[in-house]
Amino acid sequence: MPPGADPNKILFTGENPYIRLAHKPDGELTARTSLWKVIFSPAGPGNALFIVSELTGQKPKIYSDNLNMARWFQKNIANWQHKPFGDESLEVIQADFDAYGDVRSFWTETISSRDEDIEMTWHDIGEPYNIARAPGSNPPRPFGVYACMIPTGGARLSINGKSVSGRTFLVSEHPNTQAQSSLAFSESWLVPQGHKL
Repeated sequence: MPPGADPNKILFTGENPYIRLAHKPDGELTARTSLWKVIFSPAGPGNALFIVSELTGQKPKIYSDNLNMARWFQKNIANWQHKPFGDESLEVIQADFDAYGDVRSFWTETISSRDEDIEMTWHDIGEPYNIARAPGSNPPRPFGVYACMIPTGGARLSINGKSVSGRTFLVSEHPNTQAQSSLAFSESWLVPQGHKL
């Protein structure tokens, strides 16, 4: 291993932009999304969107272009973040993924399946910052995370042209809010060498 290299094992790397919306900072979420754009993982590359919102009847849904990767994420990552996303009885809906924009002003991700067109847009882009959390620093989770976080003061989520109600809130202004949205880029998750998932 070269000098200065992190001794932990890279579990996967990619991007994880997400949107969470509510009508007020401490209110019930009207939408929760977690989009994974994976370059490297034990189940290969691909994309997966985990979503629950008022437009899904508050029922979780999963879209992906790599079924094996989506199932791996369910079992090892998604259930830690939001337990209903880890339900392996959920159908994984085949979808195509695309993105466009300029992160200095806005960014849009599109997810298209046979029956649904989903659009996620972030705007009011904040100042990027880096997080570096070593494995074991957030018990009981074994993971460590390094990422470039770009907070956004505005976000929009639509399904088949209909927008989810609510808005997102900056953590710097509302430290305890769950209704936050961010572009999490250059993201790598790590575990200690020899760790078994």
